[in-house]
Amino acid sequence: MTTLIEAPPEDSDGLLPAKKKSSGGGLGQYILIRFLLIFPTILILVTMVFFLMRITGDPITAAMGGRLPPNQLQQRITAAGYDRPLIVQYFEYLGQLVTGNFGTTLSDNRKVTEMLTTYGSATLELSINALIVALLVGIPLGMLAAHRRDHVPDAVLRIFAILCYATPVFFAGLLLKLTFSVWLGWLPVAGRARTSTELALTSLEAPTGIYWLDSLRSGNMAALGDVTAHAVLPAVALGLLTAGIFLRLVRTNVIGTLGKDYVEAGRSRGVSEFRLVTKHAYKPALIPIITVMGLQIAVMLGGAVLTEKTFEWKGLGFQLATYLTARDYVAVQGIVVLLAVIVATTNFIVDVIAALIDPRVRY
Repeated sequence: MTTLIEAPPEDSDGLLPAKKKSSGGGLGQYILIRFLLIFPTILILVTMVFFLMRITGDPITAAMGGRLPPNQLQQRITAAGYDRPLIVQYFEYLGQLVTGNFGTTLSDNRKVTEMLTTYGSATLELSINALIVALLVGIPLGMLAAHRRDHVPDAVLRIFAILCYATPVFFAGLLLKLTFSVWLGWLPVAGRARTSTELALTSLEAPTGIYWLDSLRSGNMAALGDVTAHAVLPAVALGLLTAGIFLRLVRTNVIGTLGKDYVEAGRSRGVSEFRLVTKHAYKPALIPIITVMGLQIAVMLGGAVLTEKTFEWKGLGFQLATYLTARDYVAVQGIVVLLAVIVATTNFIVDVIAALIDPRVRY
């Protein structure tokens, strides 16, 4: 009797025969459909934000009401066109977005596009740092938990994962600040860098706004050390939120993969348990991580608002909270629209990567 062995995503160590090529292969069609879905997704989000912002009235009254005489307030409303029918304002707003015109903030009279460019790089830097922390913590610990399944390390790591994604990010940030900044004095308590470092980096020719990248470009190792020290606590506070989810996903999928026939075949041939976990069971477990990563970008951007306020990290989240307090709905709309574009685009990229890694995703 011939025993059929279930094939893993990749052959390795000569355990398996060559894979059969799948018929079809509609990768191009899959990518095209996913790309086209970006536009209705953004349109729905923009529409929801626009009408939800108008529930309390026009933006001028929301921002300036009570601070201007009624006649001056009405003049500003008329000049901005907010006294016209709402549907007319909506389509005009869509037309402005298509041309890249996000309007002008009401509280500080800045172009919204300029504000997004200035503060968007800070949020991007924080998100990259937090994602690195999430991957470095979640994946290795998830593999360890799977390897030590139903033993003490596994139980401890599962509790750790629950604490990571159940603890509010602002509370985790406060605990980190209290421990490592106030009590131990090891790391800065707030900000992106010292004032002297910020001046040096912003004075560079064509700065990216991502401080660690600008430090590397300029070869300023002192600035890089300062930027890294300021980035540790915010990145850990935000990264642990996602690390707990990654840990549970990796653990679950590695345990499932370890029960497959091809892993049992490798075990019967004397392949070490460590190699089975880190090579044969590890790669299939990454596919769900990549798929979920797109969703976690949205969670991370939401957590960035609280993280940036907690650590006074001057990014889009910090500015969003400031503009909400000032009831500057024009600025809030611009920030939310940009975040919607980032989330939709990120999900598209993640879908493409997942389809390239696992052809089954395309069907």
